[in-house]
Formats: sequence, C-alpha cells, structure tokens
Amino acid sequence: MTRRSFLLGAALCLSGTAAAAQTRIADLRGTIDAADLGVMPDRTDDQSAQMQRAINRAVEKGRALFLPAGTYPVANLRLPSGTLIVGVPGRTRLVYQGGGGLLATAEGAARIGLDGVVFDGANKLINEHAFGLLHFLDVDHLSLVNCEITGSSRSGLALDRCAGQVERCLVSGAAEAGIRSVEGRGLVFAENVITDCANAGLMVMRWTKAEDGTLIRGNRIERIAARAGGTGQNGNGINIFRAAGVMITGNRVTDCAFSAIRANTASNVQIIANSCLRSGETGIYSEFEFEGAVIADNIVDGATIGISVANFMSGGRMAVVSGNLVRNLSATGPYDGSGGAGFGIGIYVEADTTVSGNVVEGAPKYGIMAGWGPYLRDVVIADNVVRDSGVAVSVSAVEGAGTTLIRGNILSGYREAAIRGYRWQEAVTDDLAGGAAAPAHLTISGNVVRPASG
Repeated sequence: MTRRSFLLGAALCLSGTAAAAQTRIADLRGTIDAADLGVMPDRTDDQSAQMQRAINRAVEKGRALFLPAGTYPVANLRLPSGTLIVGVPGRTRLVYQGGGGLLATAEGAARIGLDGVVFDGANKLINEHAFGLLHFLDVDHLSLVNCEITGSSRSGLALDRCAGQVERCLVSGAAEAGIRSVEGRGLVFAENVITDCANAGLMVMRWTKAEDGTLIRGNRIERIAARAGGTGQNGNGINIFRAAGVMITGNRVTDCAFSAIRANTASNVQIIANSCLRSGETGIYSEFEFEGAVIADNIVDGATIGISVANFMSGGRMAVVSGNLVRNLSATGPYDGSGGAGFGIGIYVEADTTVSGNVVEGAPKYGIMAGWGPYLRDVVIADNVVRDSGVAVSVSAVEGAGTTLIRGNILSGYREAAIRGYRWQEAVTDDLAGGAAAPAHLTISGNVVRPASG
C-alpha cells in the first residue's frame, strides 16, 4: 500500500465517522430535551410525575424525548403509543423507586421505542400482576436497542402478545427470567447479553400450542440458575414452550443449571450453529409434543446428555440431528436419574429421526442412544464418529421397538461394546458389531469398530 492510498483510506474512514456523528447529532436535534420540560438528572426526589409529563408532551409533538446522562428516580411510567425515548448508553439511568408497582409499562400501543437507556430495578418489590420490571402488552412494534435492564425482583423484560425487536441490550440480575415473551407475534431477539438470572435467560412461551415465529440469533447468555428448583422447568439459557416455528441460531450459551437450549412442545424448531458450554443437565433438548426439529452444526461441550430428542410416548417425533460436535459428558446430574436412562449420554433419539455426521467424544455411558423400551421408530444412525465411550451405540431391543438402521459409523475407543441392544437398562445382546445376531428390527452394516486398548 502506498502512502497516498493509506492517507486516502484514512481520510475516508474519518469522513465516515464524522458523517455518522453528524447523523446522530441530526437525530438528536429532532428530539425534545427532557430538561426543558422540568426533568432534571441526578435529583434525589421522585421524578415520576415530571417524567410522565415529558413523555406525554413529546408524543403530542410527535418527537423523541432525549434524556441527558444522569440518574432519574421514577416508577409506574405509562408509555403511550408513539413513545420514543433516547438516552446516553450506559449513562442515562431510570431507577425504580419501588412501592409495589413496576418501572414502566405500555399496553395496546402501535409503536414504542427505547434507545440507550438503563432501567435499574434496584431489586425492589414489583407488583405480582406485573411480570417484569418493564412489562409491555399488545404492542404492535416494540424496539429496544442499546438498553440495559438490571436488578429486577421479577423478570427483567416481560412481553405479552408483542411484535418488534430487542437488540444489543444487556439484561442481568433478574430474580426470574431475563426476558419473558408470551404469545409473541414475530419477535426478534438479537445480539443481546443476558447474565446472572435466577431461573431463566430467554423464555419464549405460549398458553396453547401455535405458530410463534420468534427469531433468536447471536445472543450471549451466561450463568443461569434454577433457584425455583425442579428437574428442567427452570435453569435454562433459552427455553421454548408450546411455541412453533422458532429459529435459534448463532447463540453462545454457557453455565446454565440445566439446559443451554430447551424446546418443549415446540414444533418446527431450528437449533443451528449454537455454542453450548458447561450445561448442568442436557445441553440441547427437543422434547414432549413436538413434530419437526432440526438440530445441526452445534457445539455441546460439557453436559450430562449432549443432545436429547425425546418423548415419543407424548407424540414427540421427526427430527434431523446432524453435524454436531458433542464432547466431555458427565455421568453425574443435578438429580437422581436412576429411574431412566441416566446421564453420560452423547446423543439420544427416539422416533422418525436421522442422526448423521456428528462427532461424539467422551460419553461415559452411551455415545449415541436410540430408543427407550418400545419408544423407537424409524431411526437412522449413519456416518457418525463416536470416540471414548462406555458403549458406542445403544439401541432398544424391546418387543415393539421399530426399525433402526446403524450404518457406516466409526466407533472408536469404546470400553464395553460398539453396538449393544437393551431392554430399558438391561443389556440383552452381545456386541452387535462383532457378529452377534441382531434383533429383526435392526439393520447394521459397514461400521468401523476399534475398542479401547488395554
């Protein structure tokens, strides 16, 4: 690169930065400064009444309300349709004053926008009918961008029957879920950071099974606990319940008490290219009354079960599990798993499912497990690599179990058997990869097997 081209590039870069700054200044010129309407930052007295008047006045004029940097003690703000509040990211703080209400709400609004504002719940009591520090109901287009929501004694952000997007926000310290969406109407959650919440990171749910269409992409979710207890209802990074057509892509979910991603009764879910680290129970779950799940190209490192596609007895069926990397499984879970298949399993599936092109390493019990009792139908296990397991492939051999094809896998470093049939927990066949007669519902061919040395 010549000196002339370098200087020209630098000049263009600076001019682009300057242009962006001028655009931002121009945007702010179209706002109303809250200070001009009697709202003063860093006052110790309650600013709720003044803030409400300023919001209403800005909406009447059809303009955005600009809040300068500083702290504003407020509570029970009601945001009318057309509200647009712009703050200084990280420095404009609305602090909840308590009293058993909530910080801000909107209901039946066409459009609400919040940009660059910190909403601090100060861990003060929220009304039992307000499900979050911020609670929005029936908002047609909600936009939260570059905001921070912290210290809520319930959920951080609660959405009921809303559409819109929540992007590049920080949510932390919620006593329930970081973000809770019910009956969503095509929401987008993108590039948010959700951390240190007591029972859930991002929850998408419906009261009855229906199309939801939420997009969850590029979020970072960390350190989600399960303080309310249970065996999986709580403690999940991303939790989908009864919501169909949800896409979960490119997220990084770590250190959750139970699952990184849990889809319950969620048909046509796509769980693609996520990084799921150090899950306390199952890394990725698709369970109960679902039809259709694609679980592909994910990394699951650290869990008791890597990927589980379960509950054919409740109608759970039809999945593709492909191209995943699953490793470092633990045989010790957060509760007693002795009544079922237990822990230490790489990939578990039951019905109408293809398991192909995955790599599983370090599963103490089973690398890949197909079926539980009679709950097995039309499963293909092909072209996978399974290394360092107890039994590389476990398959149900109970009467009534359905067709299963096990073909072309590399099964390496297993300690007990390459492929073995089970009646629930009881081994009932010799190693089926070593020439033992296979039950009639199994077709086994072309597998490359190599037991652990010594």
